[in-house]
Formats: sequence, structure tokens, C-alpha cells
Amino acid sequence: MYKLLLRPLLFLFDPEKVHYFTFGMVRFLSKIPLVSSIFRGLYQVKGIKLQREVFGLKFKNPVGLAAGFDKNAVLYNELANFGFGFIEIGTVTPRGQEGNPKKRLFRLKEDQGIINRMGFNNAGLEAVIHQLKKNQGKLIIGGNIGKNTDTQPEEYTKDYLQCFKALHPYVDYFVLNVSCPNVGSHAKLNDKEYLQELIQAVQQENVTFKNQKPIVLKIAPDLNTHQLDEIIELVAQTNLDGVIASNTSVSREGLKTSKNQLDAIGNGGVSGQPVKDKSTAVIKYLSEKSNRAFPIIGVGGIHSAKDAIEKLEAGASLVQVYTGFIYEGPKLVKDINKALLYSTNLEGL
Repeated sequence: MYKLLLRPLLFLFDPEKVHYFTFGMVRFLSKIPLVSSIFRGLYQVKGIKLQREVFGLKFKNPVGLAAGFDKNAVLYNELANFGFGFIEIGTVTPRGQEGNPKKRLFRLKEDQGIINRMGFNNAGLEAVIHQLKKNQGKLIIGGNIGKNTDTQPEEYTKDYLQCFKALHPYVDYFVLNVSCPNVGSHAKLNDKEYLQELIQAVQQENVTFKNQKPIVLKIAPDLNTHQLDEIIELVAQTNLDGVIASNTSVSREGLKTSKNQLDAIGNGGVSGQPVKDKSTAVIKYLSEKSNRAFPIIGVGGIHSAKDAIEKLEAGASLVQVYTGFIYEGPKLVKDINKALLYSTNLEGL
């Protein structure tokens, strides 16, 4: 029903406006008695075979919702009814910020992709914590954290630490987002020496808590093999808990969308099917070169159960969807979990 009726209608309107309209509709419908139960009946798949233990956390299934969808943690309780095993909120910055000027979100229908240059728009730490206090404990929550756009380079670490300390009681794991192409002056965030400094600072803060939280790094799909080797070294040197591969891509290579349309859109990160193979290649390289030394969350271009299984076979321990969820609807999560539950040749994935 989603792809035949709802998606064609929703795709007639501005993507960002549709995003907030859909949020409002899900929240409204979820308040109607029995509707949440109906959603769970339609989309949730349960089974011991789906359960995963990663980063020392127990996931009821390996399919998550990537950061950027529920930036301000306003809908995670309702979204849990659609079958996710975990949801990542954020990216959260210390202070709320508007992000980049609109229009900043674009569909690439021919490519089944999206270009965004949102710029870490979010309501800030206090607003997000207010929402996280409403957590009903339905699933694992990740906290994706970043810096404010106007923060000076010498203060980057301070921003990450502020987010880490404030969110620590409310999320199950942390993601250091250092690979978003849509925030100003992010070059320093790609420097290995600075990353080592940042990770160590966050880990030093982590040990001050009684219950330490896993910390993972989100990387770009555009890294070359030398840079990926540096990531492997970085994980080993800092005892990082894992990696998310990958964020959006700045490349426009191979897109079916016309050059004129791409020029009209301008800069931004590409997600969806155009980054599928690239992100899978990154996962495979990291997994094989490191001899599976650390867990990887695979994200990028997952629009079907087959796409998800490719990520898992490449070496991912968990997967996340975002653009595929928009194009395929909530049935995507169910399809992936059913494939994993009922297939006989996927033992160990």
C-alpha cells in the first residue's frame, strides 16, 4: 500500500515538509487506541535467531534506523512499533541550531537516492534530553553527537564532550559523527591525529561513569584504502568499540539524474542506492583487513532484504536504514528480519 498509494502522493511535495508531516501523522495515529498494536502486528518480526549481541549490548534484531531521521528524539517510541531493533537519534549538538538554509533536502527519484545538506539542524541537548526521559524502553537507543557549526576548531572536543556527558544516562551507545559533509570547517575532523585526541578524550570521560557506554565512529564512504587503513589503526590504538560505515557521499559519479538537475541542487551528501556498493566495499575492506577485529554497523543503500544481507555478508554485525525506509516504507524492516529469520543459509549473520 505504501509504494502504490502513499509514496506517490507524498513524493509530490517538498521532502522536508513531508518528513515533518509524516512525523505528525505517525504521532497522531499512535495515540489512537489499538493502532500501535496494529503496527506491531503488521511489522514486527520476533525470534531468537534475530537476536544479536554487539558492543556488549543485546539487540532484539539487527535492523536499526540511522541517525538523521529522528534528530530530536521525538518519535523513537512510536517508530519502535515498526520492527526496528535499535534507533539512533541525532545528530545532536550542544546548542540548538537551524542548520543550512532551505531548500536542503532533494529526492533523486531516478537513482532511488537523496541529497541532503541539512547541516546538523537540531533542537539541542536540553530539548533532546527532555524527549529521552520519555523512553519506554522498547529498544536500544544510540546517541549520534557532533559539534555546533559555529564552534571554532580548538573547541570541537569540548562540544563532543558536552554532548557525551549530558546524554550518557539516556542512550545505550554513542556515535562520534565526524564524517558529515554538510557542516562547516570539518576538515580537522578527518585528521587522524585529531580523531585520536577526540576519541581518547571521550573515553576518559566515559570511565568516570559507573556504567560505561560503547563508542563508535561514523566514517565516510569516500575514504581511500590508505585512509581506511588509518581507521583500522585508529580503532586498535584507541580501543574504539566499532565503526559505522558509512555516512553520505560527496561523489556524483554514476548518477542517472541529469547534470543540469544536479547542478541546480548544488552541494550535499548523497544517500540511498547510489552509495550501496561503495559502502559495502568499505565494510568488506575494514572487516577483512582487520580480520574482523571490531564490529561494523553497515548503512548505505539498503532498499531490500538482499541489500541488507550483502552488508552482513561483507562483515557488518548490524545494519541501518534511512533512505530505503523512505522509498520502500516500513515493510522494508519486516522483509529484512523475515529473510534473516527464515533463511537456512544465513547462519552466523
